Amino acid sequence: MTKSEKTRQLILERAAALFNQKGYSGTSMSDIMKATGLTKGGLYGNFNSKEEISVAAFEHAVEIVNHKVGKRTYVIHNTIDKLKAVVYFYKEHIFNPPVAGGCPILNTSIEADDNNPKLKEKVVEALDYWHGRIVLTISKGIERKEMKPDVDADKFATCFIGTLEGGIMMARIYKDGQKFDVLAEQLLQQIELLKV
Repeated sequence: MTKSEKTRQLILERAAALFNQKGYSGTSMSDIMKATGLTKGGLYGNFNSKEEISVAAFEHAVEIVNHKVGKRTYVIHNTIDKLKAVVYFYKEHIFNPPVAGGCPILNTSIEADDNNPKLKEKVVEALDYWHGRIVLTISKGIERKEMKPDVDADKFATCFIGTLEGGIMMARIYKDGQKFDVLAEQLLQQIELLKV
Protein backbone atom coordinates (compact mmCIF):
# COMPACT_ATOMS: atom_id res chain seq x y z
CA MET A 1 0.00 0.00 0.00
CA THR A 2 1.43 3.39 -1.01
CA LYS A 3 1.66 6.34 1.37
CA SER A 4 -1.22 8.00 -0.48
CA GLU A 5 -3.36 4.84 -0.14
CA LYS A 6 -2.54 4.62 3.58
CA THR A 7 -3.53 8.25 4.07
CA ARG A 8 -6.79 7.72 2.22
CA GLN A 9 -7.48 4.61 4.32
CA LEU A 10 -6.81 6.55 7.53
CA ILE A 11 -9.25 9.27 6.45
CA LEU A 12 -11.94 6.70 5.64
CA GLU A 13 -11.55 4.82 8.91
CA ARG A 14 -11.64 7.92 11.08
CA ALA A 15 -14.30 9.74 9.05
CA ALA A 16 -16.56 6.67 8.97
CA ALA A 17 -16.79 6.68 12.77
CA LEU A 18 -17.25 10.46 12.90
CA PHE A 19 -20.04 10.64 10.32
CA ASN A 20 -21.72 7.56 11.80
CA GLN A 21 -21.78 9.14 15.26
CA LYS A 22 -22.28 12.83 14.47
CA GLY A 23 -23.94 12.76 11.06
CA TYR A 24 -23.03 14.78 8.00
CA SER A 25 -24.22 18.11 9.39
CA GLY A 26 -22.62 17.52 12.77
CA THR A 27 -19.21 16.62 11.38
CA SER A 28 -16.95 19.46 10.31
CA MET A 29 -13.76 19.38 8.29
CA SER A 30 -12.04 20.46 11.51
CA ASP A 31 -13.38 17.31 13.20
CA ILE A 32 -11.92 15.18 10.41
CA MET A 33 -8.60 17.06 10.56
CA LYS A 34 -8.44 16.50 14.32
CA ALA A 35 -9.35 12.81 14.06
CA THR A 36 -6.81 12.12 11.32
CA GLY A 37 -4.07 14.52 12.35
CA LEU A 38 -4.04 15.86 8.79
CA THR A 39 -4.15 19.42 7.53
CA LYS A 40 -6.96 20.67 5.32
CA GLY A 41 -4.55 20.30 2.39
CA GLY A 42 -3.91 16.70 3.40
CA LEU A 43 -7.63 15.99 3.29
CA TYR A 44 -8.23 17.84 0.03
CA GLY A 45 -5.25 16.07 -1.50
CA ASN A 46 -7.29 12.86 -1.25
CA PHE A 47 -10.87 14.09 -1.53
CA ASN A 48 -12.44 17.07 -3.27
CA SER A 49 -15.04 17.90 -0.63
CA LYS A 50 -16.61 16.99 2.69
CA GLU A 51 -19.43 15.38 0.74
CA GLU A 52 -16.98 13.17 -1.14
CA ILE A 53 -15.40 12.12 2.16
CA SER A 54 -18.81 11.37 3.66
CA VAL A 55 -19.87 9.21 0.71
CA ALA A 56 -16.60 7.25 0.72
CA ALA A 57 -16.72 6.94 4.53
CA PHE A 58 -20.29 5.60 4.37
CA GLU A 59 -19.27 3.03 1.73
CA HIS A 60 -16.32 2.05 3.93
CA ALA A 61 -18.56 1.66 7.00
CA VAL A 62 -21.06 -0.51 5.11
CA GLU A 63 -18.21 -2.60 3.73
CA ILE A 64 -16.95 -3.25 7.28
CA VAL A 65 -20.40 -4.44 8.40
CA ASN A 66 -20.96 -6.53 5.28
CA HIS A 67 -17.55 -8.16 5.71
CA LYS A 68 -18.24 -9.07 9.34
CA VAL A 69 -21.72 -10.44 8.55
CA GLY A 70 -20.31 -12.33 5.56
CA LYS A 71 -17.54 -13.83 7.66
CA ARG A 72 -20.17 -15.07 10.13
CA THR A 73 -22.53 -16.51 7.52
CA TYR A 74 -20.02 -17.85 4.97
CA VAL A 75 -19.31 -20.97 7.04
CA ILE A 76 -23.02 -21.79 7.44
CA HIS A 77 -24.52 -23.89 4.66
CA ASN A 78 -28.15 -24.28 5.74
CA THR A 79 -30.09 -21.22 4.58
CA ILE A 80 -32.42 -21.11 7.59
CA ASP A 81 -29.41 -21.10 9.91
CA LYS A 82 -27.70 -18.49 7.71
CA LEU A 83 -30.66 -16.08 8.08
CA LYS A 84 -30.80 -16.71 11.82
CA ALA A 85 -27.08 -15.99 12.10
CA VAL A 86 -27.65 -12.52 10.64
CA VAL A 87 -30.28 -11.81 13.30
CA TYR A 88 -27.92 -13.01 16.06
CA PHE A 89 -25.07 -10.95 14.59
CA TYR A 90 -27.09 -7.75 14.92
CA LYS A 91 -28.32 -8.75 18.38
CA GLU A 92 -24.71 -9.15 19.53
CA HIS A 93 -23.61 -5.85 18.00
CA ILE A 94 -26.38 -3.41 18.99
CA PHE A 95 -24.24 -1.78 21.66
CA ASN A 96 -20.88 -2.91 20.30
CA PRO A 97 -21.24 -2.17 16.58
CA PRO A 98 -18.55 -2.85 13.97
CA VAL A 99 -18.49 0.91 13.29
CA ALA A 100 -18.73 3.32 16.23
CA GLY A 101 -22.18 4.88 16.41
CA GLY A 102 -24.31 1.95 15.30
CA CYS A 103 -25.69 0.80 11.97
CA PRO A 104 -24.38 3.10 9.22
CA ILE A 105 -27.39 2.44 6.99
CA LEU A 106 -29.84 3.40 9.73
CA ASN A 107 -27.86 6.43 10.88
CA THR A 108 -27.19 7.79 7.42
CA SER A 109 -30.65 7.15 5.99
CA ILE A 110 -32.33 9.42 8.50
CA GLU A 111 -30.15 12.42 7.75
CA ALA A 112 -29.67 11.82 4.02
CA ASP A 113 -33.36 11.28 3.30
CA ASP A 114 -34.10 14.88 2.32
CA ASN A 115 -30.82 16.71 2.75
CA ASN A 116 -28.11 14.88 0.84
CA PRO A 117 -29.02 13.23 -2.48
CA LYS A 118 -25.57 11.64 -2.96
CA LEU A 119 -25.64 9.98 0.45
CA LYS A 120 -29.27 8.98 -0.03
CA GLU A 121 -28.29 7.28 -3.29
CA LYS A 122 -25.54 5.34 -1.48
CA VAL A 123 -27.96 4.28 1.29
CA VAL A 124 -30.39 2.99 -1.34
CA GLU A 125 -27.52 1.10 -3.02
CA ALA A 126 -26.53 -0.46 0.33
CA LEU A 127 -30.12 -1.46 1.07
CA ASP A 128 -30.56 -2.88 -2.43
CA TYR A 129 -27.37 -4.91 -2.02
CA TRP A 130 -28.53 -6.26 1.36
CA HIS A 131 -31.98 -7.00 -0.04
CA GLY A 132 -30.43 -8.82 -3.00
CA ARG A 133 -28.24 -10.94 -0.72
CA ILE A 134 -31.29 -12.07 1.27
CA VAL A 135 -33.26 -12.84 -1.89
CA LEU A 136 -30.31 -14.87 -3.19
CA THR A 137 -30.03 -16.76 0.10
CA ILE A 138 -33.73 -17.60 0.03
CA SER A 139 -33.56 -18.64 -3.64
CA LYS A 140 -30.72 -21.03 -2.80
CA GLY A 141 -32.74 -22.35 0.14
CA ILE A 142 -35.68 -23.07 -2.16
CA GLU A 143 -33.39 -24.77 -4.71
CA ARG A 144 -31.91 -26.96 -1.97
CA LYS A 145 -35.42 -27.77 -0.72
CA GLU A 146 -34.60 -26.26 2.69
CA MET A 147 -37.37 -23.69 2.29
CA LYS A 148 -40.93 -23.78 1.06
CA PRO A 149 -41.15 -23.21 -2.70
CA ASP A 150 -43.81 -20.51 -2.39
CA VAL A 151 -41.74 -18.13 -0.21
CA ASP A 152 -41.91 -14.59 -1.60
CA ALA A 153 -38.21 -13.78 -1.27
CA ASP A 154 -38.65 -10.12 -2.20
CA LYS A 155 -41.30 -9.44 0.45
CA PHE A 156 -39.48 -11.46 3.08
CA ALA A 157 -36.23 -9.57 2.44
CA THR A 158 -38.04 -6.26 2.91
CA CYS A 159 -39.59 -7.48 6.16
CA PHE A 160 -36.25 -8.91 7.34
CA ILE A 161 -34.36 -5.64 6.83
CA GLY A 162 -37.16 -3.47 8.22
CA THR A 163 -37.50 -5.59 11.34
CA LEU A 164 -33.76 -5.61 12.05
CA GLU A 165 -33.34 -1.88 11.43
CA GLY A 166 -36.43 -1.06 13.49
CA GLY A 167 -35.17 -3.26 16.32
CA ILE A 168 -31.76 -1.62 16.25
CA MET A 169 -33.31 1.85 16.29
CA MET A 170 -35.58 1.06 19.25
CA ALA A 171 -32.86 -0.69 21.26
CA ARG A 172 -30.39 2.15 20.75
CA ILE A 173 -32.84 4.97 21.43
CA TYR A 174 -34.14 3.29 24.61
CA LYS A 175 -30.70 1.91 25.55
CA ASP A 176 -32.51 -1.39 26.06
CA GLY A 177 -31.54 -4.54 24.15
CA GLN A 178 -34.86 -6.15 25.01
CA LYS A 179 -36.56 -3.85 22.50
CA PHE A 180 -34.49 -5.53 19.79
CA ASP A 181 -35.15 -8.97 21.30
CA VAL A 182 -38.92 -8.59 20.93
CA LEU A 183 -38.62 -7.92 17.21
CA ALA A 184 -35.82 -10.44 16.72
CA GLU A 185 -37.97 -13.16 18.27
CA GLN A 186 -40.75 -12.39 15.78
CA LEU A 187 -38.27 -12.48 12.92
CA LEU A 188 -36.76 -15.78 14.07
CA GLN A 189 -40.27 -17.25 14.19
CA GLN A 190 -40.92 -16.03 10.65
CA ILE A 191 -37.67 -17.63 9.51
CA GLU A 192 -38.73 -20.94 11.07
CA LEU A 193 -41.98 -20.78 9.09
CA LEU A 194 -39.96 -20.78 5.86
CA LYS A 195 -38.73 -24.33 6.54
CA VAL A 196 -39.98 -27.19 4.40
